[in-house]
Amino acid sequence: MAGLNVSIAFFLSVVAICEVIRQVSKRLLPLGVYRGLVRELLSSLQLCACCLELRMLMEIGPWGGGFGPDVILTLLLIIYLIHGVSFDGASANPTISLQEFLVMDSSFVATVVKLLVQFVGMEAAGILTIHYWSWELTDFHLIQNLMALDCSSSVHTSLYHGIFVEGICSFFFHLVALKFQHSHPLYRAPVLAVTVTTLAYTAGPFTGAFFNPTLASIVTFHCSGNILQEYVQVYWLGPLTGMLAALLLYQGNIPRLFQKNLLYSPKSKYRTPKGKAVPGLKQTGGNGEGGSPSQCPSLLLIRPLPWPD
Repeated sequence: MAGLNVSIAFFLSVVAICEVIRQVSKRLLPLGVYRGLVRELLSSLQLCACCLELRMLMEIGPWGGGFGPDVILTLLLIIYLIHGVSFDGASANPTISLQEFLVMDSSFVATVVKLLVQFVGMEAAGILTIHYWSWELTDFHLIQNLMALDCSSSVHTSLYHGIFVEGICSFFFHLVALKFQHSHPLYRAPVLAVTVTTLAYTAGPFTGAFFNPTLASIVTFHCSGNILQEYVQVYWLGPLTGMLAALLLYQGNIPRLFQKNLLYSPKSKYRTPKGKAVPGLKQTGGNGEGGSPSQCPSLLLIRPLPWPD
């Protein structure tokens, strides 16, 4: 358990350091620079570093540390819960950034900057984690260094099935994220953390259940077993397709591409008030016979006046 305690300390240290830099940057830098650059950079670094260490525990822990998948899933739930609270509105996920562009919440330039910054954060997380592993604080890290040059792909199924699995995971993740996008982070974070953990438990044996192109790039793209084109199809094409399907199902259109709602008919914001007939007054039609109130709208406005004293 000593190795697990060291990994937990690493998780907490990464989160604490990134949070300190967030708070300092928010005070010293312009808001636009913080939101567009620093926030995404730190969140991407935090996510990728923690997931690299968690991936190491998942591969070595069962036979090197004696703990099973329940420990890994519990750590995954806690880590994503902390990420959801501490990210301060950042996504650290290219598909979410592209979704914000498609719904016209972000400009083209801002989206490109976010994508570039996310990849910088990814590379920084890789450098940081590899340097941390080189200290060999635990036997896990020693074994990881020996296995680093011979890692295996996370795709344990056929190419088309892998694309389908990542697309379905992305679809459900984005659908839940869209549903709770305006909720308070204290409510949204647990829902997303449970969603990610459930998808990882269900689809992890097939593709690793990343549904995040940046995260998949740092964890598995360098491993043997698949070529770059296959990795791109599974971990880029799959999640992007799932995101588009979730967005279309949620609101019926993709504003950046087309405005027409393909699934839902627009509802009027206004309701036509219904008049009430005055008691004691007989409503007549235009021919003197009884008619509906709509035939004599003037009668609906008649009110008895009080007699003068």
